[in-house]
Amino acid sequence: MTYCLGLALEAGLVLASDSRTNAGVDYVTTFSKLHVFTPAPDRLFVLLSAGNLATTQEVLDRVRRDLEQPGELGSLLGARYLFEAADYIGKVSLAVQRAHGPALQQSGVSGEATFILGGQIAGQPHGLYMIYPQGNYFAASPETPYLQIGENKYGKPALDRIADPALSLADGARLCIVSLDATARSNVTVGPPFEVVLYPRDAMALSHRLKLTAGMPLLGQMSQSWNAGIRHAFEQLPRFDWELGGPGGFG
Repeated sequence: MTYCLGLALEAGLVLASDSRTNAGVDYVTTFSKLHVFTPAPDRLFVLLSAGNLATTQEVLDRVRRDLEQPGELGSLLGARYLFEAADYIGKVSLAVQRAHGPALQQSGVSGEATFILGGQIAGQPHGLYMIYPQGNYFAASPETPYLQIGENKYGKPALDRIADPALSLADGARLCIVSLDATARSNVTVGPPFEVVLYPRDAMALSHRLKLTAGMPLLGQMSQSWNAGIRHAFEQLPRFDWELGGPGGFG
């Protein structure tokens, strides 16, 4: 399984992913799901992937090929707006799925893949898009400044409570790590290494790229601090009347 997420903030973008692709009693594999493309000085793209690994790899191969030899679907170099880049990725993904779909269906395997695309093209605002297996897409908004793909339910509560466009990039990165850690604690198919990138608005370059492994002190400290904070908040919840000597009973 996979868990990837992105934050669209006023200060820029934060994108993060786990690296686990398979898990079992004695078999775990890792594969990076965070891919950075800087095809020209005036643009930068970060692509997160979830779903069929073979589909994802072929989509990435075609995207790289199209940067050298653009085909009928175009390329990331030809996009004038970020939504055009999202539309291009969606078309490439759909073409790959159509090429292999019948054979995969006969084997009972899904060839679907979902993507999050974040980035910026000079002269246009930065943004964040989710691209569905069917090729269509939608953008993050100030009202919902985060997007998730993969195993998203366990990491969502922290995002719902804290995610805000006014967050700094550093706070956004901490929030992404907390969300990843919460997911990994509840689902063994998600786990470190965690990858996180920070993109400052209008920079056309990443400011930081982090890789947090299971034994890294920073990851352990963040997990422990978050857990301790939640426990402290729980312990400070208001008391029931009957705990304070007030009237008890049912009502």
